[in-house]
Amino acid sequence: MDELPDALEQLAARVETLERRVKALEALERPFVEASAPAAQSPASAGIAESAEEISLAHAGGLFSVLGKAMLGIAGAYVLRAVAESSSLPRFLIAAVAIVYALLWLVGAARVPVGAGLSSAIYAGTSALILAPMLWELTLSFKVMTAPVTAGVLCVFVMAGAALAWKRDLAPVFWVVNFAAAGSAVALSIATHELTPFIAALLLMALLAEYAAGRNHQMSVRPLAAAAADLAIWALIFIYSSPESTRTDYPAIGTMGLLLPGCLLFLIYGASIGMRTTLLKQEITVFETGQAMIAFLLAASSVLYFAPYPGAVVLGAACLVCSAACYAAAFLLFSKTAARRNFHVYAAWAAGLLLAGSFLSMPPLWLTAFLGLAAIVATVSGDRLTLRFHGMVFLLAAAATSGLLEYALYALAGSQPASLAPGVCIASACALVCYAAGKHRAQEGWPRQLLHLATAALAVCALAALLVHGLSHLVALRITPEAHHLAFIRTLILCAAALALSFAGSRWRRLELTRISYATLGLVAAKLLFEDLRLGHLELIAASIFLFAIALIAVPRLAHMEKKA
Repeated sequence: MDELPDALEQLAARVETLERRVKALEALERPFVEASAPAAQSPASAGIAESAEEISLAHAGGLFSVLGKAMLGIAGAYVLRAVAESSSLPRFLIAAVAIVYALLWLVGAARVPVGAGLSSAIYAGTSALILAPMLWELTLSFKVMTAPVTAGVLCVFVMAGAALAWKRDLAPVFWVVNFAAAGSAVALSIATHELTPFIAALLLMALLAEYAAGRNHQMSVRPLAAAAADLAIWALIFIYSSPESTRTDYPAIGTMGLLLPGCLLFLIYGASIGMRTTLLKQEITVFETGQAMIAFLLAASSVLYFAPYPGAVVLGAACLVCSAACYAAAFLLFSKTAARRNFHVYAAWAAGLLLAGSFLSMPPLWLTAFLGLAAIVATVSGDRLTLRFHGMVFLLAAAATSGLLEYALYALAGSQPASLAPGVCIASACALVCYAAGKHRAQEGWPRQLLHLATAALAVCALAALLVHGLSHLVALRITPEAHHLAFIRTLILCAAALALSFAGSRWRRLELTRISYATLGLVAAKLLFEDLRLGHLELIAASIFLFAIALIAVPRLAHMEKKA
């Protein structure tokens, strides 16, 4: 302790010597520049060169002075650290003095002259370099501060930095404060194994960053705060969703403490993005789109891991409410504005939330009926391509959940299913209604043609599977159908479907039906090769080939009948 005053005096003497040398170099540099200037140089250009040189040297001297002051600040931090280690004063008092000392350097960073961004960054960095290591040692080495107190100090540091930099919108102060606080919070949460207090600090940082962005202050800091909060909450979910035997050194946290971080994160970003896009009429950014999805996944994971029942039902209901809100915003607020990205993002969120909410909150049969009804409503509610696409997505989801896709596969190419589930009937009816209710135009682009083709293909597969199933049961009233009987029934239904589709496509100018009729012929050809011929029974093989030949001849003629007329 006796050597500290001598060390400080030596450091001050060295800084003073350095300043004298810089002034001496400035004095020697000016005559040298004047002597080496060309003779033809004009007095004006010589004055400009001399002024530029003076500005450069003055800037270098100012930078050295700022760096010197920063080094003195760090030296003062070491003095406080030595005093804390010596136990000559209460460590609580030293901790308070050190925190105030770091905040004073932050005040100095905010009071630099206008345009001195580098000086502001250096002073803010000095404050961070004083505070972060000091908090680490006071929390882990000296055990003076608990994790909640340390997290509270980080919150004070972030709020002080935001308040000091707010009026002049000092980007260096925003960045340095947020980077130092986020890094310290993440590191201390890992080292102390106490995640909740530091997640609270990171959520406060995210809230301040979103508030600043809402007031058009330093929006570039938002990804930093969001990434730190996402990482900490993901770590919380990962650690506490693992078996209890693997986290014996982590403190116990109640269910509410596990649920709140993810839900608050989603609430912060959901409210911020909603206000910016709906009230402030701003276009949603790529960062906001991705962060909203990440926050939702973290919140949903928290609920499903830590409160599976009745949390899943509540989460599903919340998703359905949010889906309705997103659809309303997309079609009432953004459908006629120039910011088309808002419309597409909100519409995609609405469809995804509707699917998630229905899967989480409904039993299978109700789920199929709800998705089928949603597909019909989306198909008939307008001529928008977005709604038609959503209707196709809902219809495919209904077909998958009801078992229609599996049922059609078994009915047309595998072993005949023993029974017909109610969900299959509901999904088949919805597919037929969606295709029949779909509006067709004379000239349509490939997206609309693709949607028509997909809807028609699903409806045709469902109808063909039901006909095969029904005809098989009728045959079973007289004889016990075997594999070769089922193969012939399938050939009969598929050939009849190809003929009907080609006629309907030509008659009502539905190009997708004509395409499906040709695809059906290809399916029948493959079926004859791999099923009918393999099973034997010459009379049924001959009948199947006869039907296929009739279809090959008639389908092209029926498809071109309207054109010839």
